Amino acid sequence: MSHWLTSVDCLPADHEHATLVGRVWLPDVDGPALVAVRGDGLHDLSRVAATCSQLLNLDDPVAAVRDARSAPRIGSVGEILAKSAIADPQPALRLLAPCDLQAVKASGVTFVASLLERVIEEQARGDARKADAVRQSIVAIIGSNLRDIRPGSPQAAAVKDALIAQGVWSQYLEVGIGPDAEIFTKAQPMSAVGTGAEIGIHPKSAWNNPEPEIVLAVNSAGRIVGASLGNDVNLRDFEGRSALLLGKAKDNNASAAIGPFIRLFDDGFTLDDVRRCDVGLKVTGPEGFTFTARSSMSQISRDPTELVDHAMGRHHQYPDGFMLYLGTMFAPTIDRFGAGQGFTHAAGDVVEVATPSLGALVNRVNHTDRIAPWTFGTGALMRNLAQRQLL
Repeated sequence: MSHWLTSVDCLPADHEHATLVGRVWLPDVDGPALVAVRGDGLHDLSRVAATCSQLLNLDDPVAAVRDARSAPRIGSVGEILAKSAIADPQPALRLLAPCDLQAVKASGVTFVASLLERVIEEQARGDARKADAVRQSIVAIIGSNLRDIRPGSPQAAAVKDALIAQGVWSQYLEVGIGPDAEIFTKAQPMSAVGTGAEIGIHPKSAWNNPEPEIVLAVNSAGRIVGASLGNDVNLRDFEGRSALLLGKAKDNNASAAIGPFIRLFDDGFTLDDVRRCDVGLKVTGPEGFTFTARSSMSQISRDPTELVDHAMGRHHQYPDGFMLYLGTMFAPTIDRFGAGQGFTHAAGDVVEVATPSLGALVNRVNHTDRIAPWTFGTGALMRNLAQRQLL
């Protein structure tokens, strides 16, 4: 997988003009460090902010990063990317997910294409063998007429009444075009993995897929301060059996990948650039299978600011900020292992999520019980920072 992990591929096309922050594991201190990308190197920001959460809560995180001219250089981007590849399950020096203390939240059913697939999962009861027939019957009724409907609008309410009359209303349609967005906890703080790491599918899952997404970085005041790439690994069979299995379908060992860096909003990169992003996906299987797809943020049904408002406000606060997956329109229907069964992962798949302004997030798929367990949590981070006199 190392040939995917190059600075040319993983960094934004205009990285010389981007304000990029991330985290690396430093073996000499046995802990993580916040870093900035500068030229061809990663520079230690530990004396600017002990955590990513702390940096993003500053009044002007971009200025804080740019003013840290004396931050020590750790190594070249290419060198650390190469060491982040999975030749060794626990390489000494490696990239981590760029977030730390932030909650990891996700928006669901924010694109019409994935909305229809969620309905299909539900109707098929998580059985991939039934998906094709269910898909044809559902699309015959719903079609693509939902694309131009604003969620929560009077038009959406009228469509809901019509679909209920036809017997095809669904909990996924409720959050897809209803007044309330689906916001769920994707992973615990400190549990997301970064580029180069293994990502996990549950060993009992036979129908699953990657979900390439933009991930917003939101501070404790609810201000969107940057963006990254994410893979919201999804178990379609678990969630299709019951929506009450969402936690088991979504939150498993190494099931959330974010990276490679957070690009902070500045004069050259804003939320409008996020709204214009096309997110590419490439899956390369160990047996030679390849699949590519592209997801356009212009097709999202709820604006990113609206999704943030659903996640945070007077009803819910995040003192350490949060990362918010924005959802995906990617719902693969290509048959991989059997006619009519659609796509599912195989252990060993390499998954690349990419867009020019944010670079590329690259991971290899394995079963969750075969991936190194998550052991370095918030308590371990606090102890490590205290030992380094950063608290």
